[in-house]
Amino acid sequence: MSGGLANGDLYAIAAMAAVTLLMRVGGYWIIGRVPLTQRLRRGLEALPAAIFAATVIPLAVKGGPAGWVAAPVVAATMFLSGREVVALAAGLAAAAGVRALGL
Repeated sequence: MSGGLANGDLYAIAAMAAVTLLMRVGGYWIIGRVPLTQRLRRGLEALPAAIFAATVIPLAVKGGPAGWVAAPVVAATMFLSGREVVALAAGLAAAAGVRALGL
């Protein structure tokens, strides 16, 4: 087996990139034609937190003690600092510390 990509792989990557681009452009196109009521605006503002919760909570639960400790550390650090990189570093440090303790 060679280390390169086969034509089918390249086609799949190109197709996924095209669909991603169409979804992003389509989203802007659609939201440009929808009246932004106060209710819709509040829903759009809440969306990042909902996506975060839906993505991170199952991973934290599945991660065992390291995930249980890291998730609130990340949340608290993000709340206090407002910087993603700082929160990520704090969460990784917390998870590494818990794992270093053998938990």
